[in-house]
Amino acid sequence: MKKLFIQVPILVLFSFFVLNSCKAKVDPNTNLPKDISERPADENSQKYDQAQLDKLRAEIDAEISKEKCTDATTNEWKPAPIGSKACGGPKSYIAYPAKLEAQILPKIEAYNTKEAEFNKKYNITSDCSFVGEPAAIRCINGKAEVVYPVE
Repeated sequence: MKKLFIQVPILVLFSFFVLNSCKAKVDPNTNLPKDISERPADENSQKYDQAQLDKLRAEIDAEISKEKCTDATTNEWKPAPIGSKACGGPKSYIAYPAKLEAQILPKIEAYNTKEAEFNKKYNITSDCSFVGEPAAIRCINGKAEVVYPVE
């Protein structure tokens, strides 16, 4: 009888654990491959390379935005080509403060080179239209903007 008092609670406890483990929810999609947009970008993917380009462009923009542009300081800003079209030439021009030229121009040149490599690596196409040099720089709400000549 004493043996029965020990075996029954152990049997009940064991049964409880077995039944509860069978009820565990399993996501039926856990073994399916992830959508490509949800996969982590590895260093050999176009998504990763684009993120690196975006990061470098953001650094350039952040450095330029530290300087405020006013109508009185417009002559202290210069234009620089930025971006690289697949056919060659810049995508556009960006205004930068002349006093930061030594810091910003190498970053812009690195960005242009990396984008040209990106275009070649992933066979990117573009409209191949020519982007002319800006005619001037104007200040709008503290930000310098390039002005293209009107054709």
